[in-house]
Formats: sequence, C-alpha cells, structure tokens
Amino acid sequence: MTTPGTTRLVAGRYALLTEIGRGGMGVVWRAEDTVIGRHVALKELRLPDGVHGEERAVLEERVLREARSAGRLNDPAVVTVFDVVSDANTTYLVMELIEAPTLTELVRQNGPMHPAAAAAMGKQVLSALMCAHAAGIVHRDVKPSNVMVSASGRAKLTDFGIARIDDDPRLTSTGAVVGSPGYLAPERIQLGSATPATDLWALGATLYYAVEGRSAFERSTTATTLHAVMTEVPYLTRCQGPLASAIMGMLISSPQARLTAQQAAHLMDLAAAGPHNGQSQPNLAVPATTPITPEPSTGSRVRRVAVLAGVAVLVAAAAFGGGWLTGKLGGTATSVASPALQQTWTYGDGGQIPQFKLNTGSCASGAMATSRSYTTGTACTEPHDIEVFANPSTLDTSYKGSYPGQDAVSRDAEGSCALVFASDKISFQDRDTKLRFRALVPSADAWNRKKSEDSSEGPARESFCVLFAADGSQLTQSAIARPS
Repeated sequence: MTTPGTTRLVAGRYALLTEIGRGGMGVVWRAEDTVIGRHVALKELRLPDGVHGEERAVLEERVLREARSAGRLNDPAVVTVFDVVSDANTTYLVMELIEAPTLTELVRQNGPMHPAAAAAMGKQVLSALMCAHAAGIVHRDVKPSNVMVSASGRAKLTDFGIARIDDDPRLTSTGAVVGSPGYLAPERIQLGSATPATDLWALGATLYYAVEGRSAFERSTTATTLHAVMTEVPYLTRCQGPLASAIMGMLISSPQARLTAQQAAHLMDLAAAGPHNGQSQPNLAVPATTPITPEPSTGSRVRRVAVLAGVAVLVAAAAFGGGWLTGKLGGTATSVASPALQQTWTYGDGGQIPQFKLNTGSCASGAMATSRSYTTGTACTEPHDIEVFANPSTLDTSYKGSYPGQDAVSRDAEGSCALVFASDKISFQDRDTKLRFRALVPSADAWNRKKSEDSSEGPARESFCVLFAADGSQLTQSAIARPS
C-alpha cells in the first residue's frame, strides 16, 4: 500500500499514482484509496484558463451530474462512482478503475469486431441503458469512446456527464445540444429532445462502428456529419442476421418506429448465441466476417427490400426465423417489402432514363417514362410529376471494384430508398396508398464511364429515389418533411 507522504494525496485519502488520460475538461488519474487499499480512477475537473463565473459553474455541475446519474444505477456494465471530493478548490470524482481499452481504441488496434463479440458487448451496454432508463436517466452521449471493453468481453458504459435525469431539470432546458455529432439521433439534431429512444439510436451507431470499423455518419466537418445523420442511410458490409437487424432497427430515423430496448435485446441474444470458435466468451481479436457474394440475377426475382417497415413485423421475423436485414451486396433480402416500391430503372448511357440531373429535394414535370430525360427541375410548390427524396451513393463510398451487376446495385438502392420512404422524412399522409416510388441506378455503361476530351463526366456511382402519385396525377407540394 502507498503510504501517505510518498505522493500527492487528494482529500487526505487518495494517493495519485499515474495519469491515465486527459481531455478538455480535466485529467483522469490512477489512484489508491489509502483507507481501504484499493485502486480507483480519480477524475479531476481541470477547466481551461479563462473559464469563470456561470460557465465554470455549469461545467462543475456536469461533474456532479455524472456522480448523481451513475450513483443511482446498479448494473454490471455501469462504471461505479464511489464518491465526490474537493481538494484545493478542485472537484474530483472517485470511480471504479477499469483497466481496458475503449471500443474506439480496440477497433483501431484490432480492426472490426466479430459480430458475435459485438452482440455480446452490445447486450451489456444495452443492459446499462435499460437500467438508466428505468431510473429516469437518459445518457445522451453513447459512443465508442464511452464504452470500455476488456479482453474477456466485459463491457462498461462510462461518462454520464451530460445525462439527463427526469426529476433534475437543471441544465436540461438551455436549448443547447451537447454530444458527439456522429452519434446524435436525428430528433436531437432537429428538436434537441433526448429520450430513451435517443440512446438506442446512438447504441445502433456504436455497434455499427464496432462491426464495420468506421463511423456510419462521421464526415469531414460537423455540418456534413449532421447532414449525413439526417439524410443518409448506412449499410452493413461485414454483418448480417439478427445483429444487422438490431443495428438497423435502432438506426431508424423515427423514434416511434425504432426498435425498443426489449426488441433489440432479443435480437442481440440471438446474435451473441452464434458460433464463436467454441470459446466461452467471444474472442475480440477474431476478424469480422467478409462481405457476402451477391446472388445471381434472375428475371423472375421478386425485389424484396431492406426496410424495417414496422416494429411488429421485425419482431415476428425474429420469432419465426424470417429474413434478416443484411449488409450491402449481401445475401438474403428481408421478407418485408414496401407496398409503394416500383420496378427499378437504370439511367445513363444505355439506360432506361438517358439522363438524370436532379438531386434530393428536386421536383420535375413529366411522368416517369422510359427514354425520357430529366435535366431541369421545377419548384416543388408548383404542380409536378416527380420528386427526388434521396440520393444515396451506390454500394459504399470506398467501393472501387468493377460493375457488380444490375441485380446488386438495384437491391442496394431499393433498400436505401425504402428505408427513407418509411421514415419521418416523408410527411405525405397515407404515403403507402397515395404515393409510389422507384429507384434509379447507374447503367453498366454509366458506371464504367471515363472522363474524356468530349465529356467531363466520370463514372456514375449515385442512385436516386424518386416518388410520384400512385394515380398518375400531379403533386402540388413537396412530400419531404421540412424542419419546423
């Protein structure tokens, strides 16, 4: 045991041993509780120079809030807060010492996690969240750097510093949205609201990172990251089955349609029970599964789309072994089809639509017909025949391979369009009966196109999701929800 006087003591009790890490709000120390002899983590609030008055009080309150939030919880996956002490006008949190890397560090070192290991980890984090939600606490900052994972697979959720407690309204009504942009649920960006469903969306994004090895939404700037969260639909390339269904079900943009914690837990139970080399715990070093080879094209194939059209349908599929939401280019499509989906067409050289120059939010006159080009738009407040409601990249932004075939790119685009069509982005009443949509995908010639002296256009990699009235009439307003 460290003896008092041999090193710096905090509050006459905690001997600082080594620095574990530091961030914008302070330093975390490995320390020894000299009274009972155990090692603890000591989180020291060390604010930047120039932070005074009300701002300092707010940041200090965040430390106390973390203590109050975590202190109310009793779950193996929650980092325990033992005490809050003050020493020389500095506040310290005395916390359980976890000697394990964060999920961010783990993935950077070892690459994407094996799906069974990710599911086992996700179950533990979900258990911590369910415990918090039952206590009226919303974490609000679930992300890979706040999840610690040991080599044995034990997971811990940390940093309740911006958690909201339902019966503690302080600091929750300032109008500011605090958190990491790539892990903020759409409703937090749009409305600033945080609910248990918000944490589940962030858990879905965290598990996506675990199995893919990259963030689903992080872009080069905060603005483009937030735009990606609001408008883009991510795809899984290294994961399929129940875990993929859990991840994509938690990433549904509508909080009302999003999986509940119980539904996500059931799917992760199924995924974690999968084979992992006969070990009692999933090996976190096992490489993730490789992408699945696309199915061969058949003329009679019924186009089934990767869309979670409702929670009840998904749970029924889980219970009866139905189709699972799978990754890009991948395998079995789900057994859930959008009633509004029409046959996918190609655009570009040799395609059914020779030219298509519209983007998301653009409208145009002229009913959809083969051999018709769309190069100019019209105001969506004026009568129009079509509206582009999404513009996803085909397959994956990192895909550099040759044209994978129309069947593969069509399935990819159909899933993307259907997910967006089923989300809150489309505000049209009775959309399934009054609207229809189709995906437009690049033709083989457009995909393989090269820049030349005659044309500055390079290869086409984008798909377009286009909606129109089911009865062939013109629309008089945009079907895309506008921020209030």
